[in-house]
Amino acid sequence: MGLPEMAAPILLLGRDGQVGWQLQRDLAPLGPVVALNRQGCDLADLDQVRAVVRELRPQVIVNAAAYTAVDQAEAEPDLARCINTDAVGLLAEEAKALDALLVHYSTDYVFDGSKAEPYAETDLTAPLSVYGRTKRGGEEAMLAVGGRGLIFRTSWVFGARGRNFVKTILRLASERDNLSVVADQIGSPTPAAMIATVSGMVLAQLQGGRAQQGCELYHLAAANPVSWNGFARAIVATAGKTPGFALKLGPEAIAPIPSSGYPLPAPRPLNSRLDCSKLEDRFGLTMPDWQPYLSRMMQLLALKAQNGY
Repeated sequence: MGLPEMAAPILLLGRDGQVGWQLQRDLAPLGPVVALNRQGCDLADLDQVRAVVRELRPQVIVNAAAYTAVDQAEAEPDLARCINTDAVGLLAEEAKALDALLVHYSTDYVFDGSKAEPYAETDLTAPLSVYGRTKRGGEEAMLAVGGRGLIFRTSWVFGARGRNFVKTILRLASERDNLSVVADQIGSPTPAAMIATVSGMVLAQLQGGRAQQGCELYHLAAANPVSWNGFARAIVATAGKTPGFALKLGPEAIAPIPSSGYPLPAPRPLNSRLDCSKLEDRFGLTMPDWQPYLSRMMQLLALKAQNGY
């Protein structure tokens, strides 16, 4: 008697990133997961991407890999385009050939931030930066291919793993007596763990019979938007209540400044708020507040520091 045939795997790309690391846990209940880092599948190498998909023949491809260095992308537009646009289009084509579902993550930076209200999925895009344009290019490539897909636009991602705004503020707050952080950019800090949990819940519902036909675009971000300055103050306030952090300043020492006072190579949208009602209504979800996740992250970082890892 031959061995039973293995179920087609879920292919996770970008396993070492903030979201990819969390997704490994949340995808595991849904079936066998093959999680690859850049060494296993580099989105800058399109031939490798094609070969990996054709060898594994997955039922679901979850692409958590991306070129995310927003300012560096201004100097490396071709590399950013290859990873964020061309590779996504290739994944969409290969997924369609297998009748597999492709899950991809995009960004609030596809908008220019000029709208007064939160952005809906139907709003026109107008990215201000190379990063934003290449991420929009990835969305357009998926939609043009027309296979089965989910695009989740998210914003201001943070987590205990990898580099992010939270860790930068903690480092600066341990070195300086005062800080200045922009206060005219508003968005939703979104925990990587939350993105992974919501992704797993949506995929579980689709597995349970709510089949995904075509490519759908959803906004996925935490509740209670805040400015970067407000987020920085919350980070310092939360760390100050968590044993294990040695900070030189409190939240009151973080001064608000306009974006013009902190120029960067890539312009950012002033309004990054995302309307998530489409996702909530379709799958019966409610987007949670980001602050409990921030508290948990502080506890994890303090524990890591205490144990020396």
